[in-house]
Amino acid sequence: MFIAKELRKKSIAEYLLYMWQVEDLIRAYGCNLSKIRREYISRFDYSEEDKAELTDWYGNLISMLTREGCREQGHLQINKIVVQDLSELHARLLDSPRFPFYRSEYYKVLPFIVELRKRGSDTSANEVETCLNALYGVMLLRLQQREISPDTEHAVKEISTLIGMLSDYYLKDKSEGLEFD
Repeated sequence: MFIAKELRKKSIAEYLLYMWQVEDLIRAYGCNLSKIRREYISRFDYSEEDKAELTDWYGNLISMLTREGCREQGHLQINKIVVQDLSELHARLLDSPRFPFYRSEYYKVLPFIVELRKRGSDTSANEVETCLNALYGVMLLRLQQREISPDTEHAVKEISTLIGMLSDYYLKDKSEGLEFD
């Protein structure tokens, strides 16, 4: 919760990846709040008040996962909305002549997106979600200390650049507003 708040202010893409990780963490504990509190939250050096607040946050997320039918897989609606907002901004940035650097980076990444979609099972994912899925997948591989090929490293570097730009534009649009025409 504390990390999520900070990431949401700093980088919406990092926030999303973190929230996806939290969803998976909750699933790894069987959506059991007592177990999360006992085996996970208790390890943090937080005050009892902060631990109680964190427990409430996890409890709310567990309730949402249950209500939304995401206890086994999938993403919470709150996270899907952020992905949709990013996707809409992505389309507006591509359509506007004011963002040539973004468009240029997109065309560098497009072959990777096409390749990922060919290999992937989720053909309904939009381009932004495809990129985020790739970044999340590589993050999981790194956590498992599995080897990542040089081609994948190159693709992830380009995808990271595009998603980083999109994330920066998202925050700028929310704070100042972007002009698209």
